[in-house]
Amino acid sequence: MEILRTARLSLRTWRDEDIGDFVRLSEDPAVYEFLPGPWTDDKARVFIATQNRLCARDRTCYFASTLRDSGELIGFVGLKYQDFDQPFAPCFELGWFLGSAHWGRGYASEGARASIEHGFGTLGLDEIISFTVPANVRSRRVMEGLGLRHDPAGDFAHPALAPEHPLSRHVLYRLARPRPA
Repeated sequence: MEILRTARLSLRTWRDEDIGDFVRLSEDPAVYEFLPGPWTDDKARVFIATQNRLCARDRTCYFASTLRDSGELIGFVGLKYQDFDQPFAPCFELGWFLGSAHWGRGYASEGARASIEHGFGTLGLDEIISFTVPANVRSRRVMEGLGLRHDPAGDFAHPALAPEHPLSRHVLYRLARPRPA
């Protein structure tokens, strides 16, 4: 079911038939330079089921992101509820994952803008956060282009990774709900 639509993207709930395409997107080592991976069929199945449950509960998740003109799955974009043990949580995290063939075309920003509007408008959120490893300059530029600002005091070790893991350290970005003029 389509939840959000942009000029070029459809952000929708996940389907079982997305598993193979999603796993194929992750087979490129460049995609996982800053993420643990790649995905397996089993891991993708769990991820997809989890995202659909989150969407049913929260009206948002990391949505399957497809090109409107072809229906091709290019990755995910969306807001995901996070409740791990960090001072900024619970919160809604803006995140994206795109196959490298789709980088540099503005899809992450386009889907993220729609997700931000959904978060502040439909969901009534007061703040949206995003995070990545410090070396992920491409994602940090997207965050900054969307108006998120780095909060150095909030930088953290990701609780899903061992502290000594090379991807454990994360930088935190924040975006507050715009105030009426």
